[in-house]
Amino acid sequence: MKARSGKGHDTHKIRITTMSFRVTEEEKTALEARIKVCGLPKGEYFRQSLLHQQIRITAGRFHSDRLSLELRKMRETLEVTNDCEEIEQTINACNALLRQIKEIEEGDDAHDGTQDDQHE
Repeated sequence: MKARSGKGHDTHKIRITTMSFRVTEEEKTALEARIKVCGLPKGEYFRQSLLHQQIRITAGRFHSDRLSLELRKMRETLEVTNDCEEIEQTINACNALLRQIKEIEEGDDAHDGTQDDQHE
């Protein structure tokens, strides 16, 4: 069987981590229909959908509290653990989070009409 190649992705990576979530029957039916229309294998559909969607940071106490909680968990893990593997995983998670925030910021700057732009 020939491996499908996603744009810029190594198709020979070994995927050992499983992620799951719950859906209603209606959501399941809708997702399965979208997957069939798209023609991708289910795992690839979810990876592509989740990794390449546009992310917006919204203001508000709930959202900022969740981000703050994630950062605090990472900091606490780094403060208390001596396990090199756990430290590496936490640093990788921090890097991924910071990259996402940077991409969102750069996207907002590219699409934002700043006051300077509006007055030219």
